[in-house]
Amino acid sequence: MDPRTTLAGIAFGLGAYGIWGFFPLFFRQLGHVSPMDVLCNRAVWGCVFVSLILTARRHWGPTLAAARRPGTVLRLFVAALLVGSNWLAFLWAVDQRQVVASSLGYFLTPLVNVLLGMLVLKERLNGKEWASVALALAAVGSEFLTLGSLPWISIFLGASFGLYGLVRKQVQVDALSGLWLETLSMLPLIGIYALWQGGQGHGVFTGFDASTQSMLAAAGAITALPLMFFAAATQRLNLATVGMLMYINPTLQFLTAVLIFGEPLQPARLFTFALIWAGLGLYSWSGWQKYRAARAG
Repeated sequence: MDPRTTLAGIAFGLGAYGIWGFFPLFFRQLGHVSPMDVLCNRAVWGCVFVSLILTARRHWGPTLAAARRPGTVLRLFVAALLVGSNWLAFLWAVDQRQVVASSLGYFLTPLVNVLLGMLVLKERLNGKEWASVALALAAVGSEFLTLGSLPWISIFLGASFGLYGLVRKQVQVDALSGLWLETLSMLPLIGIYALWQGGQGHGVFTGFDASTQSMLAAAGAITALPLMFFAAATQRLNLATVGMLMYINPTLQFLTAVLIFGEPLQPARLFTFALIWAGLGLYSWSGWQKYRAARAG
């Protein structure tokens, strides 16, 4: 592969995971807006932004072709429900100052993918992958002992994003068209919620100062941009490299929570993360070996 292509792919990957990793910093600035209102604005403005991109790139043909396939639309509606609930849970975690817990959830996602591959796709796990799953389960057990309850927010974030990835993997549509159809699928539910809130005297899309309104509109753009960068990265890099870059997002979230937001990190919780990091190390090692074996074959 051309070194310039590889470097471009790494740059796109860093851009995608870097933006995702700094989401807590951005959305903390919208702490005075309820997570549900942020979600509604994020989806609507995201749909508007992607529509503009589709127009600029003259990409409406494939998008509308996908929209005419009922099976594709149904799967993307399910994907929209999964990613929308994931966004809402993340926004809630930021609002409740539980970014450490949210970073744990996104660290869990690759290991959730391994488990889903075994349970749903009937993939066979090797020894390292079994060990990585066992370490993830041990980490959840460690959190239970530390907190006195299951780490529901971490489990939900990891599971919902893992399921979202599973559904999207089964839909043959490009990232941009898929995102447009997903955000479009959210609009009827958002409309019902907005009407209900309007009846209570609360405007979901109005009543904010100019600065807040600008940030809510920008939330749509920063929702779409990393997905576009991610698609560009996967086109230029092998999956092993993309997989290693994936850990940038939860690492940045973790560092932001501890170093900037000052969230407490008990020694017992550090042990939880050590278990997760060990599991991710085994998972990455196994993935790298599979990639090398595939290239050699």
